[in-house]
Amino acid sequence: MKKQNVSAPAGGAGLIRYFDVDEGGPKMDPKLVVGVVVAVIILEIISSLLMNTSGV
Repeated sequence: MKKQNVSAPAGGAGLIRYFDVDEGGPKMDPKLVVGVVVAVIILEIISSLLMNTSGV
């Protein structure tokens, strides 16, 4: 049997990203995002505690 020489499709398929190119959009510090998430969680816990202890 003769082996056929078949090439596989390209791995990237044209989805190459260039990380040195500025694409615009909002720029946020990851620490700010984590801080906002932690603040929302803390506010949610405090509001839950206040609702549970308000006489019901």
